[in-house]
Amino acid sequence: VQLQASGGGLVQAGGSLTLSCAASGRTFSSYVMGWFRQAPGKERESVAAIAWNGGSAYYVDSEKGRFTISRDNAKNTVYLQMNSLKPEDTAVYYCAARREYTSTWPYWGQGTQVTVSS
Repeated sequence: VQLQASGGGLVQAGGSLTLSCAASGRTFSSYVMGWFRQAPGKERESVAAIAWNGGSAYYVDSEKGRFTISRDNAKNTVYLQMNSLKPEDTAVYYCAARREYTSTWPYWGQGTQVTVSS
């Protein structure tokens, strides 16, 4: 599966952004989808993930209540709605895909930059 992330940009603290990740292929609905981010000088970290049918979602504790992951399998797209953005949310955001039965993420998008100004 090939992934294309978009929707990043520059936003003021307290603002919102919605990231999108479009996937190619007919088997998108069989993948767990996730969002990760990497800030300058830091390791890449998980942000959120969503099951193949959207029935369950995972969020890193610091983002619970601010970020919402969702997916539209008919459009082969996963979204990350980000609210109440903080300067520390500044990072390159990546979408990724994996099968249900594995914990590794073999498929990655190219990343989209999110910059939050104070």
